[in-house]
Amino acid sequence: MEKIEKLRSFLNHSPEDPFLNHALALEYIKLGNELEARRLFLEILTRNPTYIGSYYHLARLLERAGETENAKAWYEKGMIIAKETGDDHAYNELQAAYEDLIDL
Repeated sequence: MEKIEKLRSFLNHSPEDPFLNHALALEYIKLGNELEARRLFLEILTRNPTYIGSYYHLARLLERAGETENAKAWYEKGMIIAKETGDDHAYNELQAAYEDLIDL
């Protein structure tokens, strides 16, 4: 909870900072609060569609929730953005996770 409080404190000064919001979402996942994490990832990607790391984590969260088609769509969106921004590493990670999902 200490990390969450620190992140919230930082967010009071920069509420739309994608890095801070992403870090907070990951902390929520650790605590099992996936609904709050999901909300944050969706906000991040709405405001900052090129914040590529959030695509992977949102899609993984959706997989765990059994929302396979929704997860596939987010992996696909992330792959498109990664390609457009030239982030080959992120593209490969998203593609590998996507392929693992469609092979189930």
